[in-house]
Amino acid sequence: MEEYKTIHFKEDDSIGLITLNRPEKLNAFNSRMMAEMLDVFDHIDAEDSIKAVIITGEGRAFCAGADLSAGAETFNSEFDTSAEYEADFRRDSGGILTLRMYNCLKPILIACNGDAVGIGASLQLAADIRVTSSSSRFGFVFAKRGIVPDACSSWFLPRIVGISKALELCFSGELFSAKDALKFGLVNYMFEPSELMHETKKLAQKLISNTAPVSVALTRHMIWDMSSAPSPEDAHIIDSKAIDSRGASDDAEEGVMSFLEKREAKYVNKISTDMPAFFPWRKSKFNKPK
Repeated sequence: MEEYKTIHFKEDDSIGLITLNRPEKLNAFNSRMMAEMLDVFDHIDAEDSIKAVIITGEGRAFCAGADLSAGAETFNSEFDTSAEYEADFRRDSGGILTLRMYNCLKPILIACNGDAVGIGASLQLAADIRVTSSSSRFGFVFAKRGIVPDACSSWFLPRIVGISKALELCFSGELFSAKDALKFGLVNYMFEPSELMHETKKLAQKLISNTAPVSVALTRHMIWDMSSAPSPEDAHIIDSKAIDSRGASDDAEEGVMSFLEKREAKYVNKISTDMPAFFPWRKSKFNKPK
């Protein structure tokens, strides 16, 4: 990994902890933060010792949105990615990040420690589980800045809160409380600020303790992908291939025997070496899983 300037990363007890680290700017998102987030997700996927990811923010905000310090030219200059991605249009930087998160092989959790506005709200949508501090506020404020929702949120947000609520939140651009975010289904859990990281880490451990990493990786992609499949027939094809592959694995033998012998399982298959040949079944233009 390179030396990061806009994020902080550490591995702790099988969890990769990403902290957005521009507190003097309320962790505002810029092109360097995008690049560093992409790099750290590559590292996370490559390291078998990391089994889950938590993203949080340093200071009093999670992320105040895009860095507007370029003034009127913010969205014309700071986020010009057309050359890098060889497209005849500028790729949205938030979408590049959320597509990378979508392709991740480990569960992603958000510990939203403060206000999350614009990309600060929309990047959270690609996480599997969102946990918030009771003091946080959220806002999909794009229409109030003369732009439109970013970070593939037109795909993610309606799946999380429903089409009508997604439209209401994006049309109005209003700020809303953590309590409302919980009521809308935007976040899964809400805790007092002093409990946020402890509870989020405890939740992450529940996801990865005594579970097979390869099975978790496959399950993550199966649920996300098949949630928008046109027919359960599509899910049946992927389910069948995955069950056939996993059923013949060392992990499946260990899972059954540990249950019968009433002991904790010790799974040996690794994401780095033992993903089945049919994965990934969905090809992505951005950061294909290795």
